[in-house]
Amino acid sequence: MASPDDLKFQEFEEATDLLAADPGASTLSISSSSPAVSSGDVKVDLSDDEDNQQESSELLGGEKQTSGFWTFEYYQSFFNVDTVQVLDRIKGSVMPLPGRNFVRHHIRNNPDLYGPFWICATLVFSVAISGNLSTFLSKKGDLQYHYRPQFHKVTIAAVAVFLYAWLVPLGVWGFMTWRQNAERQTSAYSFLETVCVYGYSLFIYIPTSILWSIPFGWLQWLLILVAMVISGSVLVITFWPVVRDDTKTTAFATMATIVVLHALLAIGCKMYFFQTAELTVSPSSPTTPAMLNHTALITKPQ
Repeated sequence: MASPDDLKFQEFEEATDLLAADPGASTLSISSSSPAVSSGDVKVDLSDDEDNQQESSELLGGEKQTSGFWTFEYYQSFFNVDTVQVLDRIKGSVMPLPGRNFVRHHIRNNPDLYGPFWICATLVFSVAISGNLSTFLSKKGDLQYHYRPQFHKVTIAAVAVFLYAWLVPLGVWGFMTWRQNAERQTSAYSFLETVCVYGYSLFIYIPTSILWSIPFGWLQWLLILVAMVISGSVLVITFWPVVRDDTKTTAFATMATIVVLHALLAIGCKMYFFQTAELTVSPSSPTTPAMLNHTALITKPQ
């Protein structure tokens, strides 16, 4: 007859070795209400373990379902950045360094629309408000000028800035994707990465547009030149590694187009929204020779 000790559960060395080799392996929890083991008292709960295994396999295999484009969760991923990341990208856009690709060193496969959206929105209001202030200062000495807020400039600035920030990156991305398929080049940037680069490159124009309110033509053009060099350098350093493997003519034509379009935005904003002070002669009391003779005839003594 078997002794009571022979009926007790014992740990075997093989099971211990298997658990040590694979700590994440599933185990069965068997509980019994009495010392004697009976088949009716065995309970196995695998529901939580199966759920955890399914979730882990989805995360590791990348098979977790994504939300549709009509849901809020889909667009929430485009704004998944913190303040430190945004500030780092703004810093990289105003201090471009040769050899430091903006996409590789700052975006790092995590492009966002949060920074570009608010940079464009801030630029719209800074250009419109500074343009109104510049017009007021330039017409300050004109007695016939009556200041009126030009609210329509906000709409014009919004259309110009947001169309540039979306349509130009769309064209650049489409052209580079086409050249990639035609010439079998290295992989180009995604559309979201292209929009992100263009959005952050516009940040330098925000403080520049505020300084444009000073109604001195030479200072405004100097600020435009500095802003275009800084902002254009970000685009050149970022997109040159993508197009340099193409033909020499195509590569230089592409970079020239990118720089010229970027310069046209700055020059167009300056020419339309900002005016310089002009010397005007007030026609308050014109003194012509005819009037002088007429006055002399009237005051001549009889």
